[in-house]
Amino acid sequence: MIKDKTKRFLPYLLSLIIIVLDQVSKSWIVATIPEGTVGYSFLGDFLWIVHVRNTAIAFSMGEGFPLIIKYIFFIGLPIALMVLLVWAVYSHKLDNEITTLQRWCLAGILGGGMGNLIDRIFRNLRVVDWISVKFYGLFGFERFPTWNVGDGCVVVSVILLLITLLIDEVKNGKKMEEK
Repeated sequence: MIKDKTKRFLPYLLSLIIIVLDQVSKSWIVATIPEGTVGYSFLGDFLWIVHVRNTAIAFSMGEGFPLIIKYIFFIGLPIALMVLLVWAVYSHKLDNEITTLQRWCLAGILGGGMGNLIDRIFRNLRVVDWISVKFYGLFGFERFPTWNVGDGCVVVSVILLLITLLIDEVKNGKKMEEK
C-alpha cells in the first residue's frame, strides 16, 4: 500500500522540480535583464537569453483578446486542466489506461503548465519568456518564438506522451492481428 502511494506521488516530484526551475530561472531573468532586451548571446546570435513578457498563450495567440476572455482562457481553463492532470497522474481509475511513463509525461505537462499559470496569476497575465533561438527563416520565423523552462517541459512531455501512445497503438494493433 505504501509502495503504491509512493509510486503515485513520485511523478509530482518531477512537477515540483519543473515549477521550481521555471520560477527560479524567471526570477533571475527579471532581476538581471531589463525587459525587452538581450542579456546574453551565445554561438554568435544563435541563442539569446532575453527578457520578454508574453501576454497571450503559445506563439502570442490571443494577445488582443478582451481582459475577461484572457482571465477565462488563460487562468480559469488552465486551472481546470491542471486539476484534471493532478487527478490523471494519481488516479487508480486510469491504471489500465495509462502507463507509468505516461503518468510521468502528464506530470511534466503539469509542472510546465503550473509554472506559466503562476506567472499569469502573479505577474498580471504576463508570462516571462527568456530563451530565443535563431530559426533561419524556417516557417517564416527568423527567430523561434521566445520560450521558458515551463514551455520546454510541456513540449517535450507532450511529444513523449504522443510517442508512447503511438507505440501502444502499434502494439495493440499487432495483438489484434495475432488473434
